[in-house]
Amino acid sequence: MKNQLFIWIIKLTAAVILLQTLFFKFSGANESIYIFQTLGIEPYGRIGSGVVELIASILILIPRTTLLGALLGMGTMLGAIFSHLFVLGIEVQNDGGTLFLLAVITLSCCLFLVFTQRNKIPDLLKFKI
Repeated sequence: MKNQLFIWIIKLTAAVILLQTLFFKFSGANESIYIFQTLGIEPYGRIGSGVVELIASILILIPRTTLLGALLGMGTMLGAIFSHLFVLGIEVQNDGGTLFLLAVITLSCCLFLVFTQRNKIPDLLKFKI
């Protein structure tokens, strides 16, 4: 029982962080526009990554598709972390590294979910979700 509660807390943490950033991406917040202009993929990268994060967060919350959502979230967060490390810097527009930290937390949650669902990976490869 405690294990299931902990897994749901991890799922909710990842989903809430992913969903929270959508408002800024979809509303065209200055910081989001700055990030994706710096990466050279504004506006398509901003909107596209927002759609991917929305799909990942929904999949994470559905027990049958948690593995797929966690893998999608993992890939998205790896992209965000690499962007911070190699292009943007840890701190973006004096945010104190908050966006980078949120990406690391979300990646950690997704990695944990993939680890707990690792027995379903062969079924995923056979398209049996």
